[in-house]
Amino acid sequence: MDKKDIKKVVLAYSGGLDTSVIIPWLKENYNNCEVVAVSGNVGQDDELEGLEEKALKTGASKLYIEDLTDEFVDDFIIPTMKAGAIYEEYLLGTSFARPVIAKRIVEIAKAEGADAICHGCTGKGNDQVRFELTIKHFAPEMKIIAPWREWDIKSREEEIDYAEAHNVPLKITRETNYSKDKNLWHLSHEGLDLEDTGNEPQYEKPGFLEMSVSPLQAPDEPTYIELDFVQGVPVALDGKKMSAKEIILKLNEIGGANGIGLLDIVENRLVGMKCRGVYETPGGTILYKAHSVLESVCLDKMTAHEKQRMSITYAELVYNGQWYTPLREALAAFVDKTQERVTGKVRLKLYKGNIIRAGVWSDYSLYSEKIATFGESDYDQTDAKGFINLYGLPIKVQAMVDGKK
Repeated sequence: MDKKDIKKVVLAYSGGLDTSVIIPWLKENYNNCEVVAVSGNVGQDDELEGLEEKALKTGASKLYIEDLTDEFVDDFIIPTMKAGAIYEEYLLGTSFARPVIAKRIVEIAKAEGADAICHGCTGKGNDQVRFELTIKHFAPEMKIIAPWREWDIKSREEEIDYAEAHNVPLKITRETNYSKDKNLWHLSHEGLDLEDTGNEPQYEKPGFLEMSVSPLQAPDEPTYIELDFVQGVPVALDGKKMSAKEIILKLNEIGGANGIGLLDIVENRLVGMKCRGVYETPGGTILYKAHSVLESVCLDKMTAHEKQRMSITYAELVYNGQWYTPLREALAAFVDKTQERVTGKVRLKLYKGNIIRAGVWSDYSLYSEKIATFGESDYDQTDAKGFINLYGLPIKVQAMVDGKK
């Protein structure tokens, strides 16, 4: 499709630096096309204040703000958490937020009769893939515009220059110009001093952390919590029944206050380069730990080990933007089967960035104190002799053959 044929574009709009300058850029470079902005609310509520006024002032014809928080938690976060999916220590906070946002953008683009969908992802990042694979799944014929792959702007500093020249209001300065992504699950930090892997993150600097505190600034007394799960899904916190979203939000408060969930890693991006990021995931880190503790007593060995292997593939699919694929759906079905007996209660102790196991109970627990005890039990220890003879038979035979030679 030629530029001249594009009359209406739906833009994935966050109000951040990239998408703020994209609105005037689209109108300049695509024949003054109509720009419909769409913001998917996945828990970044404070960033949505004043967004409509800003979008309209910079040239958008309208702004949709879509509340996707329940769908985000129930259909993306919880399935990924149940899978135990972790990508190189990263709990996938940005990764699984993109498909739910892109899905809604496609729905609005179709309803608006748009000619194209635009996003502000850079050509270096993973998010361009996550957005575009979702768009291709739901609207395979839709044209996609990615300004970072078209324009002459080469850096965030030049973006700021462009914004200032076009009177685009910004909340950042050149000194606080971290690239951030926030939702109800996490907050990521990239850029500036973090690009040098020799620099320690400024955890104690006021304003750097937003969801957490440094463990050095956490309370000197531990905090105990109890989480209840039914078939792998969190259903109550400290005895109070709550939705999974409510539990995550409350755990963010509790975990953040105790310095839980800070992660500084150099990860392998899908596009081939390594990138350094600092993540705050207080509630998510607690939830993953509690779920893992409960699984340790509810899953048999072979299922648990196979699930661990599968979780790596699941995490790679989520990270690489392949949420809407047959393999991801098939793995999710496997996970749901493993969770049928993952029901029970977990107690954790939170202390200065640490999550300490403090108790687990389940009616489906496969742990038997009567069998495992060092005291008197019904376990017949003489059974081990025959087992070891059979289990070690191949080793014995190999040694006898090698001895003859």
